[in-house]
Amino acid sequence: IFALGIPIFGICYGFQTMAAALAGSVAQTGKSEFGRTPLEVKPGSKLFAGLPASQSVWMSHGDAVSEVPCGFSISASTADTAIAAFEDATGKIAGVQFHPEVLHSEHGQAILNNWLINIAQCKPTWTTANIAEEEIAKAQSIIGSKHVICGLSGGVDSAVAAALIQKAVGNQLTCVFVDHGLLRSGESEQVQRDFVASTGVKLVVVDAVDQFLNALAGVSDPEEKRKIIGREFIRSFEKAARDIASGGDVEFLVQGTLYPDVVESGGGTGTANIKSHHNVGGLPDDLQFKLIEPLRTLFKDEVRQVGLELGLPKEIVWRQPFPGPGLAIRIIGEVTRERLDILREADVIARAELSAAGLDRDIWQCPVVLLADVRSVGVQGDGRTYGHPIVLRPVSSEDAMTADWSRVPYDVLEKISTRITNEVREVNRVVLDVTSKPPGTIEWE
Repeated sequence: IFALGIPIFGICYGFQTMAAALAGSVAQTGKSEFGRTPLEVKPGSKLFAGLPASQSVWMSHGDAVSEVPCGFSISASTADTAIAAFEDATGKIAGVQFHPEVLHSEHGQAILNNWLINIAQCKPTWTTANIAEEEIAKAQSIIGSKHVICGLSGGVDSAVAAALIQKAVGNQLTCVFVDHGLLRSGESEQVQRDFVASTGVKLVVVDAVDQFLNALAGVSDPEEKRKIIGREFIRSFEKAARDIASGGDVEFLVQGTLYPDVVESGGGTGTANIKSHHNVGGLPDDLQFKLIEPLRTLFKDEVRQVGLELGLPKEIVWRQPFPGPGLAIRIIGEVTRERLDILREADVIARAELSAAGLDRDIWQCPVVLLADVRSVGVQGDGRTYGHPIVLRPVSSEDAMTADWSRVPYDVLEKISTRITNEVREVNRVVLDVTSKPPGTIEWE
């Protein structure tokens, strides 16, 4: 592709691949960089034109480019990475070791805009309206006059996917909400109230609490949990489809799969399986449906914009993300009814205090995690306690590919901790997770 005479930009592994292909060198330096990293820009760079000489970027790498290809110059460096960016004399072939596409790279969007618009001379034509129209037309051509069901979780992803398909095929769509017993307090009622009221979509609620909890009994491994949940979701959808079709066939299943789900499940070229998402790597081999995933190439911030374009209420569009496997992957250990009740109590307190502090839009999400197989000694009243720790994991992000821990005010954290340890008798310790992504994922499992 380097002989085609077209602009090429490499990011992270793409940057290293570009260097190796052009006869530069990539080496294991023994040093890694993860998360926020100070970057120093070299004078005269076209890629960084008009941007500060010192800026903060988001890194995630172990190997590094150790020698630039012939005809290229170093554009930027960090304390541990001498070659953090390079470009040729025209700037049209360039690359960076960091991730300019994420929120946490301070001038990342400006770097991309600089290269795409000023150097590569691209025309910005992507709009949420274009995406919505394209996906609606695609769904109409695939579904035709057939029946389709959509798995509704209560989150923004499945809500936007359902709204797109409803625009495409109207009453041919039936949404299925599986109550698997792994939901937060009030979740089921909220889905039925908010989404149906705003869209008028047909909704079928499946009570599958016993089905899921029986399948998860004795299971502690997070990958196994996710695969079991993915399998049981499909079994629930299959049963619902038989009931909906009244003897006919429902051929299609709509899912709110996003691009980060695909990447983390090892679905992209050259990607490792970080964790199997229940709607990607967790799907059973004997899947009876044809999948329709209108959001598969989008990130969360783009999905929200599409949702607003479709007229969904802001209460739905701006809901904090909640994983499809629910509280099962926020219990470190076996999932039981008792442990779910403990976690629900702690979670509802944390959410209430964050909302009361006006932090709902400042925090991407705040997983509340129960370390169910861990106990710590405490003292409450005059007695010794031996209770479970709860972990608070507030993070900021735009697309879930990267995240930073949110700096929640100490007084808010104090209220959350005090209420949880006072009101949830099985918990005697609350701790704060201050790890970025990478190296940690947003969810603990």
